[in-house]
Amino acid sequence: MLFESQIIDLMRTMPAQKIAHEKEQMRGLDSQRRRVMTPEEVKTDSRKIVDQIVRMACWKEAKTVMLYYPIHNEVDLRHLIHEYADEKIFLLPATVGGHKIEVRRYEKNRPLKKGQFGIPEPDTEAWTKSIDLILVPGVAFGTDRFRLGRGGGYYDRFLKFYEHSMKIGVCYDFQLHNDLPSQFFDIQMDRVVTPTKTIG
Repeated sequence: MLFESQIIDLMRTMPAQKIAHEKEQMRGLDSQRRRVMTPEEVKTDSRKIVDQIVRMACWKEAKTVMLYYPIHNEVDLRHLIHEYADEKIFLLPATVGGHKIEVRRYEKNRPLKKGQFGIPEPDTEAWTKSIDLILVPGVAFGTDRFRLGRGGGYYDRFLKFYEHSMKIGVCYDFQLHNDLPSQFFDIQMDRVVTPTKTIG
């Protein structure tokens, strides 16, 4: 038999469990849809997103830009590095200690090495200075600009230290949802960019 205090505790955890379940369902559906995209679809939609970003004032003004190495058909922003490597400092994430993101500078003449999850990352010193613009991947985003990640909380923990940086989430149109479930620890983006629209 449950005591009253146990019942109250159980009721408090139920909404969080429901949200976590909804998030997991959405992760599965959007990840599957992304993985079946053709290379041409990825290239075309990624280019449309890049074209929107480079027209923004925050991009033009940024001296340091953090992006990511795309995997599993994520939006590919590498064109930005190839085209603007002589104009901006680019940073990429590296995973250290099993659960922490460390920012490292990308150097175009220094090859990337596979990290602990097999994702290419720079083999350079940790970047400890400020970051003007952070381009953030996600499994899904909400029209309220909250982000759904892969579930490890890596970016949520990392972005808390860069509250003054401009944060732009990037995703395909099918990854943008009106009813994305979010929790208190989720980080809101300043903008979200898809191939057809910019929110924020």
